Order: sequence, then structure tokens, then C-alpha cells
Amino acid sequence: MIPSYNPGPRGVETLRSARALWCPVWVIVDGSTDGSRAQFEAVARGDPGVRVLVLEKNGGKGGAVLHGIRHAAQEGFTHVLTMDSDDQHPAQSIGQFMNFSRENPSRMILGVPEFGADAPQLRVRGRRISNWWANLETLGVGIGDSLFGFRVYPITPLLRVMEQNRWMRRFDFDPEAAVRLCWEGVRPVNVRAPVRYMSREAGGVSHFRYVRDNLVLTWMHVRLMVGFTLRLPQLLWRRARGRDRD
Repeated sequence: MIPSYNPGPRGVETLRSARALWCPVWVIVDGSTDGSRAQFEAVARGDPGVRVLVLEKNGGKGGAVLHGIRHAAQEGFTHVLTMDSDDQHPAQSIGQFMNFSRENPSRMILGVPEFGADAPQLRVRGRRISNWWANLETLGVGIGDSLFGFRVYPITPLLRVMEQNRWMRRFDFDPEAAVRLCWEGVRPVNVRAPVRYMSREAGGVSHFRYVRDNLVLTWMHVRLMVGFTLRLPQLLWRRARGRDRD
């Protein structure tokens, strides 16, 4: 599943790369205005393994994923791999991640990015803060990376936690989904995966806004810490039971 908002020329390349290695592939067009919807729909007309779902108004990545998994659940799908539409995520790792999910169907498979020299150091260092908070909020259950969106989720618990609250609809989706699923007892499996950052000249598009999105993450961790505090006795009890079984 590829949530997509104004991905530029890389959008269709991402779709084609994913489709060459997996079937089916769904694209969720999240209010795009750059003409990419028509490009995706042109691919879908010639390939029954591709589906394009359209949201007329931009609602954020989490909102697009929620729209997609509602449809997927109705059609009987149990798990979903998500990847971004900007060609940063490794299509060549789709099969590996799906295999890990088959072997661990009750768990979420979290990509842990392997950064190259093209990665902005501000982004690389900044994500360590979010990772630290996410592991605090889950009592160190083992979230390898809270922000990397290349993942496999079990649909039922993800749908449940998203429909129980009105948050995790935008840039806060990836870290909040990981934390809330851990609270639900969905443990992570961390798998390393390469990530690349492309310049504008190479067709790279970024919708990350440093101040705006860091404010979103700060507010997210505030409310997660409140939820963590309220759940702390339950999380400690669950952790103790897990150690007893081990």
C-alpha cells in the first residue's frame, strides 16, 4: 500500500518497482494536485494487480492508510506493507518483509533504515529523539526505528487503534502506530533496510517541514506520555508475565 501526496515523477516509478515484485499493489491518492493521480490510474487500467483509491482532499499519511486498510479489511486482507511514494523505500525488500510477516503473523515488521551519504544529518540525528521517546513509552519493548514508514502491519489491531482515537492521521502516524500497537501487545520485529534521499534535480520531493512537523511530533509524544502513564500498571504487569513465561 502506497499512500501518496504530490510525489512528483518518482510516484509512478515507486509503483512500478513495487508491482514488479508484488501483487496486489494499492495506491492511495491523498488529495494530490500534481497530476500523479492520472499517471497512477493509467498504470492501473493496464494492470489488474494495481488499484488506485482516491481521497479528494488531503488528509495526511495516516488518514490515507486508514482509508486503505478499511477497504483491505473488507476484502479479507490480514496484513499490509506500507511504503512511501517518493522512491526512498527499498522495493527490493518487499518480499523479505512479507516473509518475515508470514513467519510472525501476530507481530509488526518494522524497517530500520540504513542511511547512505545522501541522508541529511539533521534528519538522521533528529529521529534519535523520537526513537528514545518511543522506547520509553513502551518500556523498551524494542522499536528499532519509530519513523521509518517501510513496514508490515497486521490490519485488525492497526484498524482498531486508529478508529479508537482521532490522532495519528498525519506525520505522527508512523511513530504513534508503533507505540500504540506495542500497547496492544503487538510486538515488533526489526529488519534493516536501505533508504535513499534524492535531490530535487533527481526528482526527489519532500513534504517534511522542520518546525511544523517537529511540533506535531512533540504534541504526539506529550499525549503518548499521558497514555503511557495511565497504562503503566498494565504494561508492567504484562512485562512481568512475559518474563515469567521466558
